[in-house]
Parts: sequence; C-alpha cells; structure tokens
Amino acid sequence: MNKTVALYTLGCKLNFSETSSIGRLLENDGFVKKEFSEIADVYVINTCSVTNNADKECRLLVRRIQKKAPGALVVITGCYAQLKPVEIASIPGVDLVLGAAEKFNIIQHLKDFTKGDSTKICSCDIADVNEFTAAHSINDRTRVFLKVQDGCDYSCSFCTIPLARGKSRSNPIENVLAEVKTIAAQGAKEIVLTGINLGDFGKGSFGGKKNEETFFELMKQLDEIHGIERYRISSIEPNLLTSEIIDFVSNSKKFMPHFHIPLQSGSNEILALMKRRYKKELYAERVGLIKTLMPHCAIGVDVIVGFPGETDAGFKETFDFLHGLDISYLHVFTYSERANTAALDIQHVVPVYVRNERNKQLRNLSYQKLQYFTSQHVGETRKVLFEHPDKNGMAEGYTDNYIKITAPHKKEWINNIVEWKI
Repeated sequence: MNKTVALYTLGCKLNFSETSSIGRLLENDGFVKKEFSEIADVYVINTCSVTNNADKECRLLVRRIQKKAPGALVVITGCYAQLKPVEIASIPGVDLVLGAAEKFNIIQHLKDFTKGDSTKICSCDIADVNEFTAAHSINDRTRVFLKVQDGCDYSCSFCTIPLARGKSRSNPIENVLAEVKTIAAQGAKEIVLTGINLGDFGKGSFGGKKNEETFFELMKQLDEIHGIERYRISSIEPNLLTSEIIDFVSNSKKFMPHFHIPLQSGSNEILALMKRRYKKELYAERVGLIKTLMPHCAIGVDVIVGFPGETDAGFKETFDFLHGLDISYLHVFTYSERANTAALDIQHVVPVYVRNERNKQLRNLSYQKLQYFTSQHVGETRKVLFEHPDKNGMAEGYTDNYIKITAPHKKEWINNIVEWKI
C-alpha cells in the first residue's frame, strides 16, 4: 500500500510554492497526499522564522501530530530549520530536519530514515547554498504562486532571511517562460510572481554562467505569453520599484494594477536603524506615481511596529505618514527579537505591551483604508477571477485591483474572469 503524506506551510507565498513542489515530488514517488488534519505516514512542515509566532506554531503542530499519529515521521524544513536545526531537533517527535539545501532532496532522506532512529539533521552553512530550485503552487488551478527568485543580499537589521535563504539568485528568464507555459497548459489563469527580494531578480549564476537579466525584462517577456491572463507582483522593495516598471504595469493588459510595497517605518531615523535602502520621501514618490498613472490601483504596505528606538513620537510619525498616503491596506508586524541580527544591539527596547498597542492602532488604520479604497469603486464594473470552489453556496474571487468579491456560487464562474458590478 502506498505511503501517505500531509504537508503544512507557515509563512510567505514563496513557502507555499515550495511546499506545493515538495508535495508533487512526493506524489511522483508514489506517496498519496492527505489533509494535515488526517492521519498520515509522513508529515512535512515548511517553516518560517520571520516572527516568534511562526516558531511557536511549529512546536504546536508537532505536538498535535504526536497526539493523533505518534508513529508518523515528522519532517521540518524551511527557514526555521535552516536557522535553528539543533533547537528543532530537540522538539519531541521531530525525526528529520532539512535545511535550505536539502528540502528538495526529501525523498532520498525519507528512504534513508526509519522511525525510531535518532533525530537526523541535514543542513549546511548558508554560504554554501547558491543553487536556484524552481517551485510553484498549483493546488487550485486559478491562481498559482511562481517562485522566480530566492535569497537576499540586503542586510536589514531586523531580518534573518539572508541567514535562512542565502544570497540572491534567480531562475533564468528562459526557464521561467517554460514554466509559465507549462502552468498555462494546466488551465491556470493567474500567476503571482514570488521571491524573497523580487526586484533583485537577475542576480546569481545558473549552470556555471553568470545571470545578468532584470525583473523588468522578465515582465516584458511574460506579458507576451498566451494562456495566462493575469500576473501579480507579490512584493517589491520601493528602491527597486522603478518608474519604468510602474509605467509598464499601467499599460499592461496582463499585469494587474496591484502593488505590495514594504515600508517598515514612516520615520527616516528608524529606517536608517533598520538599514533600509530608501527614505520615506522616495516611498511617497513611488505611491504618488502609481496613483497618478493608475488611480484605481491597490497598494498594500508592510510595516513593523515596536522596533528598537521607536519612540512615541517616532510611531506617530509612521502613523501620520501612512494616514496621509493613498494606500489600500497594511500588513502590520510586531517587532520580535531574532538571534544574530544587528537590531539586538540597538538601545531603547520598546515594551511588548506598547508594541501590541501600536499594532492595534495600525490595524485599525488598515481597516479604514481598505473600507475607503473599496468604497471608491462601488458601482464600477470590474473583472473578477472567481477562484474558490463552492464554500457554503458562495464563491470568492478578486477584481483586477484586488478587491475581494463574494457572490452566490455558480459552477461556470470558477476559474473564469467575469465582468462584475461592485
């Protein structure tokens, strides 16, 4: 009888694409996929380590597996596994810990391991991780997360991702186009381009040859491919979001009017402490250009509250800056201390209760921004891709400019773009 496997993803869209690819590798080897809530022979948890919560959630998931399937093999991979393999190996119930270079070699590791063996760590120094491994998610056929870039050469003082993912590297454009054509042939309508530092696309080497392409070149070639009707850029740094990219999106029929641009702080003093590569004035200029060319464009913003050195006045500066920006929604992160980051040396640590209060204030602002953005489009007819199967008689989808639509389910709408009056 075939072995069964259940997979779980913590973290970003890039992790979802990689989990999906790991799942396909296992299925091709004869494993039968199960839901994570079901009993399986093997459980794979793909971890994140951006916040403490992701670490805690990993432990909680392992405890759950121990209760329902104590004889199952538990494999932990992803960023947390690369950063703290020994810590993970000490969690009762964990069998295999696979670092950044080993996650896609999971089949071989499973063949070499028997339940009851002592916990095995398969990891290497992150400096030795320089290969790009392609990945995409295709769980439902409508929207696919496609990994085109990995790693980061930036050294933001709060971030562990370069330690977990290694140097910036990319899939050559030729390979990306081939993967997109394969995805299109499977019936997908929308691709979300994902990476750790997407605007840095083109760095690294492939097959011993230096890669010197750009994200803008990739966009132009993707726009020409038949079969895919929509592209979204998952997230792009403000200093890498060029005027030519913004102008191109404004004239493209396939790249959606939707940007997600990390800000992290609206205070130049805090941005300098964070070692970010721009000032708030550049950020405001990028938003202004987007809204001039595409007044209907959705703009999402990442922001961190409670970073060391963030005084009440500094937080107010961030709040006021965001309040005055023509943006659509916020992703608010509460700063949490991460080992081996420069932020640990910054004086004036913000109390946790203050961090949480600031988080709440910005989440309230986000709600107001989203309500206002949506209200501006009431009465308009926009194109909606309905992407979820029947959920209690309802279907869900997104407009081109990322307004979520819920409507009574019709089978013929799923994976189709429908003209919809908001």
